[in-house]
Amino acid sequence: MDKIVFFDVEPWEEEHLKNSLSDPNIVFTTDKLTLENVSKYTDANIISTFIYSTINKELIDKLPNLKFITTRSMGFDHIDISYCKEKNITVSNVPTYGSYTVAEHTFSLILAITRKLLPAIEKAKKGDFTPTGLEGFDIHGKTLGIIGAGHIGGNVARIGLAFGMTVLVFSRHTDEELQKQGAKFVDLDTLLGSSDIITLHVPLTKETEHLINLGNIEKIKKGAVLINTARGGLVETQAVLTGLEKGILYGAGLDVLEEECDLREEKELLTAEFFKTCDLKTDLLNHVLLTRDDVIITPHNAFNSKEALAQINDTTIDNIKAFLSGNPQNVVQP
Repeated sequence: MDKIVFFDVEPWEEEHLKNSLSDPNIVFTTDKLTLENVSKYTDANIISTFIYSTINKELIDKLPNLKFITTRSMGFDHIDISYCKEKNITVSNVPTYGSYTVAEHTFSLILAITRKLLPAIEKAKKGDFTPTGLEGFDIHGKTLGIIGAGHIGGNVARIGLAFGMTVLVFSRHTDEELQKQGAKFVDLDTLLGSSDIITLHVPLTKETEHLINLGNIEKIKKGAVLINTARGGLVETQAVLTGLEKGILYGAGLDVLEEECDLREEKELLTAEFFKTCDLKTDLLNHVLLTRDDVIITPHNAFNSKEALAQINDTTIDNIKAFLSGNPQNVVQP
């Protein structure tokens, strides 16, 4: 029977994994897999890690029985995929999770801004039930501009269409199914100039860094709302401030900020390891946008639902079962 070892396991995920894999040959440890402790696990046939375990050539050579690695993350740059292929070790990942979760949070921010939800709640708490200063606007009939048409962006588009919005999309690739459902693919300048609400759903790369910036903020339709639930570096902070101060932006809803620590996986925010190197509280408490009434900031929480977190472990479990059945899934290639 194959021996399975789970590394980098947080308490909240160990219980879920144990309930789903009742195998006496499974080992759980909070430790990272390192050269210092690998001698304990030389009999492992299958390992599951998170991004803090660096699976390089030197470490792989000390695991002579290893046949399969399944990382509990989207990213897999912590694993030497090429050497794994050379050693006939299969590697799988979690290619997507929380695509509905983040899309729903996106619309939570949109509705909170357009219906002045937070000031309305604060007035009621103070015993003031007058509607003065709480006039919002409908999103039905408005234009929603979505930057990025992956799993999350696609779900945002479908929610927007259900609200009766016109949906514009800027993406490297055209999604024919989204087009059939009513979304229109346009260039970035057209999207910025035509959208009442703009929302970002792309990864942070050299090409996408400061996608919204001081150079194009004035191209945005006057009175638009800007939403970012993807990565803080997609938006230049000064551009948001300029847009708000000039009245270009009606408001902004931000789950992520440019000053956040380097973050590769949202799940890092639930690990003790991340906060050993990141003083997130200090970084964000100093952020100038926190003091503005026309900005809603949530603490990088769009991904954080019980369903999304369960999906990470469920996919990992399915990856293991698929490999053991001879039909590996979510296999990554060098």
